[in-house]
Amino acid sequence: MTDTRITRLQGRRVWDSRGRPTVEADVALACGVTARAIAPAGASTGSGEALELRDGGTRFGGLDVTKALSSIREIASSLEGLDARDQAGIDTRLVALDGTANRSRLGGNAIVATSMAVLQAAAASAGEPLWRYLADGRPVRMPLPEVQIFGGGAHAARRVDVQDFMVMCPAAGSFSEALEWTAEIYLAAGALMKKAGKLQGVADEGGYWPAFDSNEQALDMLMRAIADAGLRAGEQVGISLDIAASEFGRDGRYVLALDGRSLDTGEMIAMLGGWLDAYPILSIEDPLAEDDQDGFRRFTAAHGGRCQIIGDDLLVTNAARVASSAAEGYTNAVLIKPNQAGTITETHAALAAGRQAGFGTIVSARSGETEDVTIAHLSVGWDAGQLKVGSFSRSERMAKWNEVLRIEESLGRDAVFSGWSALPFKHRGR
Repeated sequence: MTDTRITRLQGRRVWDSRGRPTVEADVALACGVTARAIAPAGASTGSGEALELRDGGTRFGGLDVTKALSSIREIASSLEGLDARDQAGIDTRLVALDGTANRSRLGGNAIVATSMAVLQAAAASAGEPLWRYLADGRPVRMPLPEVQIFGGGAHAARRVDVQDFMVMCPAAGSFSEALEWTAEIYLAAGALMKKAGKLQGVADEGGYWPAFDSNEQALDMLMRAIADAGLRAGEQVGISLDIAASEFGRDGRYVLALDGRSLDTGEMIAMLGGWLDAYPILSIEDPLAEDDQDGFRRFTAAHGGRCQIIGDDLLVTNAARVASSAAEGYTNAVLIKPNQAGTITETHAALAAGRQAGFGTIVSARSGETEDVTIAHLSVGWDAGQLKVGSFSRSERMAKWNEVLRIEESLGRDAVFSGWSALPFKHRGR
């Protein structure tokens, strides 16, 4: 029998896609297996998510992680000799060792890197790819990709207020075809922006950094790009938005700097409802600020029958918050980010709570990413149905899209694409 006891845990400082320090954890097992994982980092963060442990001071802008690496040394002595296959037990040990509600003592970055590395090691010891280890014989689907075309908000110096303008291709016949359609849209959008003089560079998640004159101009440009790619908006391709309203909204007021408007909750709901009427929007993330729960309830009551309404900052990959959202009618979907929760076990609990509620579940990357592809496997192995990684450029993004392509290829004719079935509302395409 394979000996899967943990014999070594080591941390190191590596660098993320923004050139900032982050934490990598290596795990070794008695059977000789080794595995590693890297903690990502967000730019727009919910107040309830697990906190990263950073050094402060002036070195690397205060973002160094030597304190988090010290935490991993402390964690190592606690995990030595434990069975890597007991993910829940190890994660419980990590939470207890930290002893805080927000993982602030050891650091969410140290904890999530460790938790993911243990999971990777357990799968490797079983001789299986991670997604198959997680599926444990249950059927899975290839996720519907949600891909950024234009970046804004905290990902592009707030050049536009909306954080992500994305596309989804639920009518595609496979994951690979969905990426093919997305590639054509991405190229068409770049050509249109260059011709119009609206291209300023590349945003944090790889999308185009735009110089639009209004938020709606971005929607119009996206519609033109879909058409120029030879695809039909609303039938083959839908629009997905991450409003990230907590970044510009507080106490029921929303200041849209680009449009020169200050809106109350009702006006914000009306504006987004108008966008839903005018554009083929399939998904809206964080349409209101995290402190505007009544606004979420009103928006979902009005539009949840025709649109996926995702809680990110509101729900922060927390199972109890997801259950509350279902009970109160705040959202009909949840974004799943391992580093928000802190451990793999807590991450899966949030996804399971969403599934029990009939929510759409979307495994998501962060704006500060690396070559780590763990989330690609989580999206498949947990049959999440959807995957949000960022744009169709930059290697830390493409590594994850390409990993799902490999998984789909390995399944051959048994590969099933989630498509319309991933969305939590009825649509004529389903």
